[in-house]
Order: sequence, then C-alpha cells, then structure tokens
Amino acid sequence: MAIIETEATLHEAHRDNHTHRDVSGGWLRPAVFGAMDGLVSNLALMTGVAGGAVSHRTIVITGLAGLAAGAFSMAAGEYTSVASQRELVEAELDVERRELRKHPKDEERELAELYQARGVEPDLAREVARQLSKDPEQALEIHAREELGIDPGDLPSPSVAAVSSFGSFALGALLPVLPYLLGASALWPALLLAFLGLFACGAIVARVTAKSWWYSGLRQLALGGAAAGVTYALGTLFDTAVG
Repeated sequence: MAIIETEATLHEAHRDNHTHRDVSGGWLRPAVFGAMDGLVSNLALMTGVAGGAVSHRTIVITGLAGLAAGAFSMAAGEYTSVASQRELVEAELDVERRELRKHPKDEERELAELYQARGVEPDLAREVARQLSKDPEQALEIHAREELGIDPGDLPSPSVAAVSSFGSFALGALLPVLPYLLGASALWPALLLAFLGLFACGAIVARVTAKSWWYSGLRQLALGGAAAGVTYALGTLFDTAVG
C-alpha cells in the first residue's frame, strides 16, 4: 500500500514539474507584437517629422494620422488574411467531408495506414481507424487534424482578429503621441514614454520565449531606438536638402 502511495506521489510530482511554455503564445503574442508594431512605426514616423524642424501641431497631427492609418490598415489586412485562410480551410474540409461520404472505406484505410506509419501495429491501427470512423463528424475532425493539421472546431475569427489588431496597434501608436496630447511641447517626453513602452513590450514577450525579461526588453528598446534615430536623421537631412 505504501509503495502504491509513493508511486502516486511521484507521479503527481512529475506531472506538476513536467510543464511546457505556451509555444504558440496564445493571445499574448499577437497582442504584444501588434502594440509593438504600432509603437515602433508611429514613433519612427513622428521622430522623422520632428527631425524636419516642424511645428508642435504638425507632429501631433502626424502622430494621430499615423495611429489611425496604421490601425485601420492592420485591421483590414488581418481581416482579409484570416478570412482567406478560413475560406481555404473550409474548402478543404468540404473536400474531406465529400470523400468521407463517397469513399468511407478508402478513408478508413487511409487513416489506418497513417497510424501504421507512426508505429502502431497493423491490426491495432485498423481497429482504431474502424472505431474512430463510426461517427462521421469525429472522422472528419480526425482526418482534418492528421492530414491538414487543423482543428475544425477552432478556426480563427476574421472579426476578432481585425478588432484585436486594431486595438493593440492603436494602443502602441498612442504612446508617443500621448505626451503631446497632455501638454508637452518637446520631443523628449514622447521618446521617454515610447522607450519605456518598448522595453515593457520586450519584457512581456519574454513570457513566450526562453530569454530573460531584461534581455528581451533591452533588445526591443535598441531596435525601436535605432528606428527612431534613423528616421530623425533622415528628417533632418530632408529638411536641409529641401530648405
């Protein structure tokens, strides 16, 4: 009895310790990267304009226009991309559904061969395929997962993708504009808030990577700072050339 309890305890300990990171990132990854995209692109846009020695009002209008244009562009692009992907998947599912209806035995044999290729004994593979093929919807789901690598019950929503992309991009793009909206008249408060946002985004991304939070934060800060520096230099150069 004591041995059984000990084995059970060890099993529980192994299960608790044997965990993996969320390699897909779930909702966190697209949300953070959307915000980061908005932050970097709008910061670079605003610093480029500021490099041209324009008025405070022009910088604010540029930042707000960049926010709106970028957010709508992201939303439209994400909606189209996800909708096209979903339509393609649904078309493939229709093909698989017709094959299951017209040639059920061939599809059952195909599933058995797939399991055999993965090391299952032939008799067992055929029996598993036979039992799984009894329910047409279950058979469709299994064939979709095994052959297409998709889950028919978990297809992405174009509307959700568009709204989330719009919101995350707009949130990131708002950071460099916010100091100006609150009364700032110089560029440095916008840079400071944007750099803090870049570091925070990088640190959050570390949740779905194997890197430390400070390394990821500093890396993103360096990349965003480089983008802002280059566009500011270009803005200054263009102002000199045009002026």
